[in-house]
Amino acid sequence: MYTQALDIPDPQHKPLEVVPAAAGSPAGQLQAHFDARIDADGKIEPRDWMPEAYRRTLLRQISQHAHSEIVGMLPEGNWISRAPSLKRKAILLAKVQDEGGHGLYLYSAAETLGTSRDQMVEALHSGKAKYSSIFNYPTLSWADVGVIGWLVDGAAIMNQVPICRCSYGPYARAMIRICKEESFHQRQGFESLVVQMKGTPAQREMVQDAVNRWWWPVLAMFGPPDADSPNSAQGMRWGIKRISNDNLRQKFVDATVPQARILGVTPPDPALRWNEARGHHDYGAIDWDEFWAVVNGNGPCNKERLATRVKAHNDGQWVRDAALAHAQKNQARQLKEAA
Repeated sequence: MYTQALDIPDPQHKPLEVVPAAAGSPAGQLQAHFDARIDADGKIEPRDWMPEAYRRTLLRQISQHAHSEIVGMLPEGNWISRAPSLKRKAILLAKVQDEGGHGLYLYSAAETLGTSRDQMVEALHSGKAKYSSIFNYPTLSWADVGVIGWLVDGAAIMNQVPICRCSYGPYARAMIRICKEESFHQRQGFESLVVQMKGTPAQREMVQDAVNRWWWPVLAMFGPPDADSPNSAQGMRWGIKRISNDNLRQKFVDATVPQARILGVTPPDPALRWNEARGHHDYGAIDWDEFWAVVNGNGPCNKERLATRVKAHNDGQWVRDAALAHAQKNQARQLKEAA
């Protein structure tokens, strides 16, 4: 998933607390109506009453998801000029453009919760807001671009499809288009790897090396184990989250191992094997110390990613200023004509 907002501590916010209102009071009646809608698997819309903790959780998750889409353009973006063919360049350009669009959909959904886009962007650039840990790893070869499509986007799809049924309407509706495009990205990545695995021994080794480096960070993408995710239960109660971290991780492993077999690559996990009794694959221990180090800003590319994002934002200020001036000019002209 491109956000771990329900699962990781945030020093900028108080711990998630849900304080029930007194039954029969006006606030209690609003709470009861909200609970009934959640229990009926209905949708909460921006103008509906919602508990402050629900609003805060949604804002944190959606904005972090948006940040992840925007920062997620960077690991692949630096390969656009080095793509091995015009076809691959066009595909990668289209994918990076899609990711930017996803960020805009999600910022728009988050704005319905009462926080401006400028505030969210400032929180990202100042380091107050998080984005997915997976985007703090380097892309060392062209094979990394394919592996990101296959594994990273594959993991995102596994987590994001259930969000299409999120209880908050704007988020759920934004996710429908995003998931369709992410599914296309996953197929693009897999197809690119299929082609490379039909190439030279050096190309096949390059793909295996990329799989070795990305496998464990991708498994960590789903967030910490359920026992270490105290906010997940409340998120699932509200219908924001539908499936637990560990169950999503297991589904991903079960779906991905057969794909790896088709590709001809081997996940770097000697403990990975089918468990007939469980009906699932067993897999090895994830290095959670590494995960938390990356989340806390000490990953291989944390500083580089944030600095690049801030520079791009600052360099584009003149475009935003020009667009705003043009809009104001048009508005003034329309008012003059209407007078």
